[in-house]
Amino acid sequence: MSDSPKLVAGVDSSTQSVKVVVRDSETGALIREARAGHPDGTEVNPEDWWHALASISPGLLEGVAALSIAGQQHGMVPLDSKNKIVRPALLWNDTRSAQACDQLVDELGGPNAWAAAVGSVPVAAFTVGKLRWMAAHEPDNANRTETVVLPHDYLTWKLAGESEFTTDRGDASGTGYWSPSTGEYRHDLIELALGHDLHVPRVAAPAEVVGESKAFTSHAVLLGPGTGDNMGAALALGVGPGDIVVSLGTSGTAFAGSATATADSRGFVAGFADATGNFLPLVCTLNAARILTATAAMLQVDFDEFARLALAAPAGSAGLTFLPYLDGERTPNLPDARGSLHGITRENMTPENIARSAIEGMFGGLADAVQSLEAVGVSAKRVILIGGAAANPAVAAIAATMFNAPIEVPPPGEYVADGAARQAAWVLAGGEAPPVWGSLNIGETLCIDPNVVPEIQERYQSVRAQMYS
Repeated sequence: MSDSPKLVAGVDSSTQSVKVVVRDSETGALIREARAGHPDGTEVNPEDWWHALASISPGLLEGVAALSIAGQQHGMVPLDSKNKIVRPALLWNDTRSAQACDQLVDELGGPNAWAAAVGSVPVAAFTVGKLRWMAAHEPDNANRTETVVLPHDYLTWKLAGESEFTTDRGDASGTGYWSPSTGEYRHDLIELALGHDLHVPRVAAPAEVVGESKAFTSHAVLLGPGTGDNMGAALALGVGPGDIVVSLGTSGTAFAGSATATADSRGFVAGFADATGNFLPLVCTLNAARILTATAAMLQVDFDEFARLALAAPAGSAGLTFLPYLDGERTPNLPDARGSLHGITRENMTPENIARSAIEGMFGGLADAVQSLEAVGVSAKRVILIGGAAANPAVAAIAATMFNAPIEVPPPGEYVADGAARQAAWVLAGGEAPPVWGSLNIGETLCIDPNVVPEIQERYQSVRAQMYS
């Protein structure tokens, strides 16, 4: 009898790339990993995701017993009667459907009606708004569309040999037409948006086997239901009550574990479900890590020098206030906004202050996000800071001045892919809860006590109110 560990794989199919981790199903130990790039843009042919996954999977997945995919949320993949792609997928960061969402909110009776129906008020990222945009601007494509799936649903279907479409409650909760509180699709909202009903993926149970795949292996691999990217990260981190995760990726997100469904009629908090059967209230900003890379590029410095500059400036950047809406913004819902720098004087217009204001500007919106979560009943006992930008030494230090809770920065890791791998291990083992894994990474968590400077956040709130009230 072989003593070889049972292996599981987790896939993170994100906006910019695909990452795959292979782990020991019992201990979580990392065995191997790989990644490949995705095309840039806000609309993408879904086959490009498949080709990227296919480019790294042969050999990588040999010996793997189960696999799950966590994918970027909200993306609309429209398919015709033969399950052929109707048009390129519109991604979460495509803001052309902002006006369509405003129309839908009004037509249903306002934000309260949407919050009661699906726990969230749709903004441009949500799938339901993209349906309305397609109906209004591409009626022939809308009429041809008979099925709509999400990015991770499409890849799971391809792996399973193009059989049944399935999804999970976490990713389904980001469509704007599935209710976390009832666990059912709202087909009336699909018809409201598109003008006709659709076939939609079956929502699988959290640890259900949804198929088998031999796409890249010589043996059958069990497929888990997968989930959305934020739900995958929460599963990897074991997020529980009192934990708020602030993730610094292409977008910035703040999300928390909850045993009950939430609904925010203001539209700030999306009342999502998680990948375990509970709930994951979440606030998403459109701009996060790219604020820092863009500012570093403008200053013509690398990230190490960017961090040195930022830490050399005083808290508050000597009065500079950077509203970093470089690509519009999702929360607050300002899709047409652009970035701006306020309070400039001859004395404070230095590389040091500009670098620090970029980080403070990024956290200004995310600190508001945490306050919005607290307003719907979430407690903030600690803030877990993840994402590539979290490794920058200036980022964690400045975060401590913006959040009124201890900051923990775990070692860098592929937390979305790790969460998908943990789900795959759950699928393989069965049971009521995912397996308990030890530390997924070598290294220690950085812990920083809060050192809040209230006037910084107050200044950001004041400038936003003046600009966009």
